[in-house]
Amino acid sequence: MNDSSPRSRALFERAQAVIPGGVNSPVRAFRAVGGTPRFMARAQGAYLWDADGQCYIDYIGSWGPMILGHGHPAVLAAVESAAREALSFGAPTEREVELAEALVALLPGMEQVRLVNSGTEAAMTAIRLARGATGRSYIVKFEGCYHGHADALLVKAGSGLVAGALASGQGASAPAPTSAGVPPEVVQHTLVLPYNDCQALADVFARHGDAIAAVMMEPIAGNMNFVRASREFMAQARALSTQHGALLVIDEVMTGFRVALGGAQSLYARDIPGFAADITVLGKVIGGGMPLAALAAPREIMRHLAPLGPVYQAGTLSGNPVATACGLATLAQISAPGFYEALSARTQRLVDGLRGVAQAAGVPFSADSEGGMFGFFLLDQLPQDYASVMRTDTQAFNRLFHGALDRGVYFAPAFYEAGFVSAAHSDADIDATVAAVAEVLGG
Repeated sequence: MNDSSPRSRALFERAQAVIPGGVNSPVRAFRAVGGTPRFMARAQGAYLWDADGQCYIDYIGSWGPMILGHGHPAVLAAVESAAREALSFGAPTEREVELAEALVALLPGMEQVRLVNSGTEAAMTAIRLARGATGRSYIVKFEGCYHGHADALLVKAGSGLVAGALASGQGASAPAPTSAGVPPEVVQHTLVLPYNDCQALADVFARHGDAIAAVMMEPIAGNMNFVRASREFMAQARALSTQHGALLVIDEVMTGFRVALGGAQSLYARDIPGFAADITVLGKVIGGGMPLAALAAPREIMRHLAPLGPVYQAGTLSGNPVATACGLATLAQISAPGFYEALSARTQRLVDGLRGVAQAAGVPFSADSEGGMFGFFLLDQLPQDYASVMRTDTQAFNRLFHGALDRGVYFAPAFYEAGFVSAAHSDADIDATVAAVAEVLGG
C-alpha cells in the first residue's frame, strides 16, 4: 500500500492522544484493513479531499446519507436559511410537522412519526415501544444485523463487532453480548437467529411465540456488506408476527429512501400481499447528512409513547430545526420523477463493471445492488447469511481496498460494509472506478 498521507498520519497520532483509538466511530480507524485512516478536509459532489489534498471518488457517502452527493445547492440553501433562524429551540417547530407529514405520506401504513437524533436512538426506542405496546419481553434479531449500539441489540451485530462469537446451527443462540460492558442479563431476552433461516424463525415462535414482543430485521443487511432478506423469509416474519401478536420492526436506517422512495418495504410489498412493518426505523437519508432519525408506526402503536402513553422517550435536540431543513430539502430532491431509475442504473453500471473486471482477472467475485446501495464479495456466490459472509478472504479484500484507495477510490474500509452511489456520481466516475479496480486485480 502507498501510505503517502503525512498530514493524515500526523492527525491520527494527535487524535490517539485525546480520542480512544483516534476515532469517534470504530470502523474509521482502518483496523480491519490496516494503514492510516484518511482525515477528510472537504467534499463536493461525488468527491472527498483529505488533509493532504488527495481526491477520492466517494462510495461511503457518510455511510449512506449523502444520496445527492456532497454540497447539493438546494440542501445547502435550506440549511443556511434554517441556521440563520436558530440552531436549536428545544420547542416544537412547523418544520418538524412538515417532515413528519412527508414521511407519513411516503411510508404506507405509517401514521405517526417520532423524530430523534440517530439510528441507535430510533432502534432503541422502537424496541422499548414494542415491549410497552405488547407487554412482552423477548426480541428476535438476526446474526450480522446491526441496529445501533443499544445494549439489548449488541448481540452478534455484524459490522465492527465481527470479533464477537458466531452462532452456528439451527434455532436461537444463547444470548451473549458482543460488547464488553453489557451484562448478560441485559440481553437475556434477545433471541438471535441466522439471517434468512425460515426454519429457525418458525422454531423460535413455536417455543416463545406468546412472549415475543417484536421481530427486528433489516430488509437488506448492510453491516455484513449487502445481504438481501429472501421473499420467503420476509413473508414468514410478517405472517408469524401477526399470528402470534408480535410486532414486526423493519430497520430501514440504511435502506430507507436509499433503495427506493418507499424504502425496501415497498419492494417486498410488490410480491407479498399486505406486507408492511408495524414499526419502521429510519435514519441517514432522511437527515441528508445531519443528525436525524425517526421511528414510524400506526397511531394505535404510537399512542403508547410519552406524553400520551407510558413508554418514555425524550431528546433535547430531537426535531432540530437545521436537521429537519436538511432532511426536507433532501426528500424534495429525491422525490423527483425518474430519480431512482437513474440512480439504480448508475449503481448497476458500477456493479456490472466490477463483476466484469473480476471475471477477467479470474478473481472470485459476486455483487448485488438496489437503488443507490451496493455490495461486493470476493466469493463465488452471493452469501445469504453472516456465516457465509465471514468466509471472505480478508487479506485479498484488504489488498483491493488499499489498491483502490491509492488510485483515488474510497470504498468502505472493511469487507462487511455496504457501499453507496449518489446522484452526483457520473458515468465517468464509475468507469474510472472500474478501471482502478481492474488495475488492482490485474496486478
